[in-house]
Amino acid sequence: NSFVTRTNTCGELRSAHVGQKVMLYGWVQYQRQGLFLVLRDFQGLTQIIIPQDEEHAHVKELLSNAPVESVVRVTGIVSPRPPGQENPKMPTGDIEVKAETAEVLNSCKKLPFEIKDFIKKSEALRMQYRYLDLRSFQLQSNLRLRSRMVMRMREYLCNLHGFVDVETPTLFKRTPGGAKEFLVPSREAGKFYSLPQSPQQFKQLLMVGGLDRYFQVARCYRDEGSRPDRQPEFTQIDIEMSFVDQAGIQRLIEGMLQHSWPEKRGSIVTPFPSMTYKEALAEYGTDKPDTRFGMKIVDISDVLRRSNIHFVQNALSYPHGSIRAICIPQGVKYLTNKDLESLKESAKSQFNQEIVEIIRRPDGSLKSLLTKFLGEKEQSELIQALNMQGDDVVLLAAGDHKQVCSALGTLRLLSANLLEAAGLALRDPMAFHFLWVVDFPLFLPKAENPTELESAHHPFTAPHPSDASLLYSDPAKVRSQHYDLVLNGSEVGGGSIRIHSAEQQRFVLEKVLKEDSEVLSHLLEALEFGAPPHGGIALGLDRLISLIVDAPSIRDVIAFPKSFRGRDLMGNAPHYVTPEELEPYHIQVSWPLEEKEAKKN
Repeated sequence: NSFVTRTNTCGELRSAHVGQKVMLYGWVQYQRQGLFLVLRDFQGLTQIIIPQDEEHAHVKELLSNAPVESVVRVTGIVSPRPPGQENPKMPTGDIEVKAETAEVLNSCKKLPFEIKDFIKKSEALRMQYRYLDLRSFQLQSNLRLRSRMVMRMREYLCNLHGFVDVETPTLFKRTPGGAKEFLVPSREAGKFYSLPQSPQQFKQLLMVGGLDRYFQVARCYRDEGSRPDRQPEFTQIDIEMSFVDQAGIQRLIEGMLQHSWPEKRGSIVTPFPSMTYKEALAEYGTDKPDTRFGMKIVDISDVLRRSNIHFVQNALSYPHGSIRAICIPQGVKYLTNKDLESLKESAKSQFNQEIVEIIRRPDGSLKSLLTKFLGEKEQSELIQALNMQGDDVVLLAAGDHKQVCSALGTLRLLSANLLEAAGLALRDPMAFHFLWVVDFPLFLPKAENPTELESAHHPFTAPHPSDASLLYSDPAKVRSQHYDLVLNGSEVGGGSIRIHSAEQQRFVLEKVLKEDSEVLSHLLEALEFGAPPHGGIALGLDRLISLIVDAPSIRDVIAFPKSFRGRDLMGNAPHYVTPEELEPYHIQVSWPLEEKEAKKN
């Protein structure tokens, strides 16, 4: 209550305040028959008793007629609630304030929706009236938790470990590779700035500049369609250090998360477990495994190698052929035939992968199209390899190793959703399973042209020391010094040890990636002036907070997010500008025919 004229907030009055005269400010949450109202502010709720005597008729009229969500000031005496009328669900439930004076500071017009968390509202309406949506308890709670965590992170990095908080430019130029960047026109004809997708180059240049330890709560931009966990503008906890290795960065992040972790979410145990990219793909079918539940992918190639099943033998005849399966616990009980068909269809449509199901009956026997091809010994080995229990359902896939694992990894997550929807508790929403994924490939074949390579993450990542010589002879086989931090199946951070040799960086850009190195001439030149070995990481703050508060979307932890299509529905942005405003930037808009007609009308 410092610097303001209220005596207390609406969430702090208790029995100890009985008899005190208080002044409260807040929004009218609820009003009942001119007898009492509930006043709300950022901290909580207080019940206000509306006076019924003639002397306070003016106060009664004001408070009885104030529309819901109007802003009012009330002064009165804190009193105990009558016996039996206490509300144990409210922190202020033992008291009420008997109003003596009141003032409606601002009346509220008819609301587009009720300001209550349990009222369902369309997301478009929430975005359009975001300033009203922000009054909800859940959004207030999310934003305050986010603020506290960022403050604790700053404290850990700057006060305890000597990091320097540096703001880097927002207007820069295009970076080769990576996500699409927003362009910003300049007054020089044909020349554009780019909004950086991350401060990657600047933080490396700060290491060349000798700052040793850099940190920033960085605003970043990507010109991509929004998804539940992505926005065109987003926030990273951006970090870079000199003279560090992968283990050092990992210890730093584990310590920072422990230091800033909200008490109400329990404690997190360090060090976090680690898994290679190959292991993650083989066991979970993804490079961001959700380790809160089992159902791991199991290699059953050896079990079926001697079988006479044609598609199995065909798959195993290829160099990377593999037979793998996942076991869905109690699948017969919790999944319908329609569910199983939808899982098979997902594998077919997304990965062109056929799936065969195997059911273990309660009597221990197997039911499947495959059983007639399998002897008792093979069936027994299959049950043992997959640890099948009665009523379990196995989904089996055969083919290329990566395709089979990716398909089963997707089915694993879809199956978990179906099991939970049917009532089986599988993933604890209050459990937080962190995991480091390491030893990623440095390069991947381009989707549009598999004979060419692109960076698996970005072109500044250093090769694994054990694979350094392969960079010049067989770059497709090189592992990187990249590491991802995964939480409950979502990537919340990624970083790497950087290339600090100008010669090696130029080779990667020009010879491996076939990029024009001229656009990065400033960075290449900087690396020639005694660049120290360095590495770093960036944590996606929006995604991290959304997982901690169990929000369905990162839009629920951002004060003013963009819509699913990347639009600001409240301010109607992006918006048209006039030809006169475009003239200094040497830009003319070529309108599609239908938009020309729409503008005329």
